[in-house]
Amino acid sequence: MKIAVIGTGYVGLVTGTCFAETGNQVICVDIDAQKVARLQKGEIPIYEPGLDTLFDRNTRQGRLLFTTDLAEAVETAQFIFLALPTPPGADGSADLSFVLGVARDLTGMIKDYKVIVDKSTVPVGTAEKVHAILAEKLPEDLFDVVSNPEFLREGVAVDDFLRPDRVVVGTRSSRARKLMGQLYEPFVRQGNPILFMDERSAEMTKYAANSYLATRITFMNEIANLCELVGANVDMVRLGIGSDTRIGKRFLFPGVGYGGSCFPKDVQALAKTAREYQYDFKILHSVMEVNTLQKIRLVDKIKAFFGNDLTGKTFALWGLAFKPNTDDIREAPALYMIDALLEAGARIRAFDPEAMDNVRSIFGDKVFFAKDQYEALIGADALAIVTEWAVFRSPSFEVMRELLKSRVVFDGRNLYDLGQMQDAGFYYESIGRDVADGRG
Repeated sequence: MKIAVIGTGYVGLVTGTCFAETGNQVICVDIDAQKVARLQKGEIPIYEPGLDTLFDRNTRQGRLLFTTDLAEAVETAQFIFLALPTPPGADGSADLSFVLGVARDLTGMIKDYKVIVDKSTVPVGTAEKVHAILAEKLPEDLFDVVSNPEFLREGVAVDDFLRPDRVVVGTRSSRARKLMGQLYEPFVRQGNPILFMDERSAEMTKYAANSYLATRITFMNEIANLCELVGANVDMVRLGIGSDTRIGKRFLFPGVGYGGSCFPKDVQALAKTAREYQYDFKILHSVMEVNTLQKIRLVDKIKAFFGNDLTGKTFALWGLAFKPNTDDIREAPALYMIDALLEAGARIRAFDPEAMDNVRSIFGDKVFFAKDQYEALIGADALAIVTEWAVFRSPSFEVMRELLKSRVVFDGRNLYDLGQMQDAGFYYESIGRDVADGRG
C-alpha cells in the first residue's frame, strides 16, 4: 500500500519505517528541510534500539522516502498518517494547531479517496474537527478520518509496532475499516486483536491507558514514601502485590517519577478534557501533584544528608534520559534535579549513554559531561542515580570507592541490594527502603 506519514518525530519515523518493513511504499514528510536532508542521507535524528537496521534496509531498497513536499507525498497515497506534535498548552490542553493546519492544507490536495489517520495523541473530538475542516472544501466520499492511537514504549518501540498487544482503530466507515484491517493484518498474525470502535472511544482509549499507567507508577511512589516512614521495604511490597493476577507485575517500580513525551502531557490533557465537561477528575490532579514532588525526591534526601547546605558540593549524576534506551529528555526527572542542585549552589558531573547532547543544549557549561560513568564520579561528594540504564546495574564498587570523595550514593531507581551496598562500604539511600550505611 502507499502511505504518507506527515511528521518525522518519534512516532512518525517509527511508524513510517515499520510500515515500510512490511512491504508498503512510504513517504515521510516534514517542514524541517535540514532534518529531511539528514534523513535522506541516512542519518537518524533519534536513538531507538533496532530502528537503524530497519531504516537502512528500507531506505536502501526504496520503500522509505523523505520529502518536504506535502503535495508530492499525498498525491499517490492511499493513507495519510498525521504524526504531528500536540504539545501541552499552559492550561494542560493539547495544542492541535499542527494537526488542524495540515488538515487545511490537505483540502487543496486530495483528488481521490484517502484515509486520513490521526496517529498523534489527540483529545476526544479531534477526528470530528479534522473531518469538519476537510468537509468544508471536499466531497465526503473522497475521505474518511480515522483515529489510530499509538501505544509505543520508547526503548522498545520497534518491537511494539511490529508485534502490538492490540491495534485500536476508531472509525464508523466500513470502507476505512476494511482498508485499515488490511494495512495492519501483517502485524497481528499471532492473533492479537485489531479493536474497531468509534472515533471518540479510540481517542479516549489512548488517554485512559497512559493516565492509568501514570497512576500505577505514582501509587507505588506514594507506597514507597510511606514505606520509608513505617520501616517497610517497598521491593517486598511490590513483589507481594505484583503476584496478584488482578494487579500484575508491570509499572510497579518506585522511583523519581515519570517523564517523557506521553505520560505528563496525556495526564494533563485528560484532566483538561474533564474540566471542559465540568468533571473534577480528582485522581489525575493527585497524580500530577505527587509526580512533581517525586522528581526532586532525591534532592530532598541529598539536602537532608548535607544539612541543607549544598554550596560548593559536587554531585555525580548517572542517567539523564527520562528512561533507559532512549535519548528523550522531555520532562525527565534529571532536568528538575539539575535545576534544583544548581540553584542550591552545587556543581554537577553527569553521564548518560545517549542523552548528554540533548541536556548540553539546555545547560551548556553549567554541567560537566563525563566520557563515562566513572569519570563523572571524580571528586564528587555523592552519586545520584536517576535513570536505570543497564550499564549502571553492575558497576565496579571498588572503582566507585576510589573516585568518590565520599562513599555516598542516592539511588532513585533501587538498582542495588541493601546488604550489598552495606558490605561494599557505602552510605546508600534509595526509594522506599531502609538506609544502608557501611562506611564503618
